[in-house]
Amino acid sequence: MLSLRDKLKSVGSAKPAPKKPLPVDCMVKEVRTPLRRFSLPEEISGASLEMMQGTAYPDIRREDICFLDTETTGLSHGAGTVAFLVGVGYFDETDFVVRQYLMRDYDEEALLLAHVAEEMANRKILCTFNGQTFDLPLLEVRFTMQRMRNLYREKPHVDLLPASRRVWKLRLKRCNLTALEEAVLGMEREDDLPGALVPERYFNFLKTRDFSLLDDILEHNAQDIISLAHILDRLLRLHDTPMLAEAPEDLFSLGRVYEKRGKAEGARMCYRAADRGSVSILARGRMAETYRREGKYDEAAQVYRRMVSDRQGGPGPLIALAKICEHKTRDIPAAMEYTRKAIILAADQPDSDMAALQKRYERLMKKARRQD
Repeated sequence: MLSLRDKLKSVGSAKPAPKKPLPVDCMVKEVRTPLRRFSLPEEISGASLEMMQGTAYPDIRREDICFLDTETTGLSHGAGTVAFLVGVGYFDETDFVVRQYLMRDYDEEALLLAHVAEEMANRKILCTFNGQTFDLPLLEVRFTMQRMRNLYREKPHVDLLPASRRVWKLRLKRCNLTALEEAVLGMEREDDLPGALVPERYFNFLKTRDFSLLDDILEHNAQDIISLAHILDRLLRLHDTPMLAEAPEDLFSLGRVYEKRGKAEGARMCYRAADRGSVSILARGRMAETYRREGKYDEAAQVYRRMVSDRQGGPGPLIALAKICEHKTRDIPAAMEYTRKAIILAADQPDSDMAALQKRYERLMKKARRQD
């Protein structure tokens, strides 16, 4: 039997377990697609980006854009959520290049982030889909957690999700990337891995080291990045030339964008083209409102009268006409007549403010008496 001294001696002489070697790099994969499959112009106007996004941008070339998309271990921005795969896309002289950086284990995260920082530094502008609220905040957290905050640099950013919603949500309702690919780009993915299954697939890979589990994730990520380039192109063209839109819902939505950007005449052009089908009431209402705000009351009244003639909008157009007649043209009898008709229509609509209409009519009657 060994004495205590012999046992301690044997423990002290035991060789330490070999350390796991530090990784040399994360996994890097590159996919190239010929330029002929893309129509994004070489020169992109900052004014076009500003119309689309609502903030100022410089003029750029397409080679200046870094398209970015992440695949993560969860949907939160908490410290435990990691971007295990970051794909970037960019144009070079011959191809659209998708370069993907994958960490095969957690000790490769710093290497992945170093590559991402370099890719971002090499381009003037970022383009993502929902990156403003998800991808970029998550990456910023990961840089901070790895004590690499000095490598993270904020850049001008084009987030395609808000722009897509402004143009297509009225028609499509859902504006996730898959819906836009099918309805806008005419593309349909085959056997695509649902995003909700991505974390589980990655965790299974960490347990089994079976790289085939990652094939679908890499393909899904690459397709996302390629779609970003196509959607950016489509959005820029529609904001530059809204008449390219065929659906009246899209034309109306582009009119709203023009109106918000202070381009009233461009907005009215869109509203005229959208004056059909289910959005006719919306288009006419906004067109009249743009005229009213500019003080063009005759033009606004003409639109409201068309709505009344076509029985559109219930009592709303009649009330608008009554206000114009009362406050702008000072035609009190006409204002009374429009208000009377509005009261008749409102009687059949339970949500109408009959009290306000009655009060308006009584006030107009008093004005009429004073004029007599």
